[in-house]
Amino acid sequence: MSDTPPDRLASNPKSPHYNAEILARGVGVRFKGVEKTNVEEYCVSEGWVRLTVGTTMDRHGNPMTVKLQGPVEPYFRDNA
Repeated sequence: MSDTPPDRLASNPKSPHYNAEILARGVGVRFKGVEKTNVEEYCVSEGWVRLTVGTTMDRHGNPMTVKLQGPVEPYFRDNA
């Protein structure tokens, strides 16, 4: 496995960008220079993150999210 996280990663198992092996290794995300712990999905090349909003759920039981634009810096926590 490489030392750089993937360009796009999601924590939802229903997503095509979900990868259990990488998530088990521990991925941290800095968005605009600030550590974020509520990241649901990110994309480095497009420059966005999808963050969960509190504990609210949609009608399907998934957490409500908001998509924010800006610089994204993923990293593996075991290297930090």
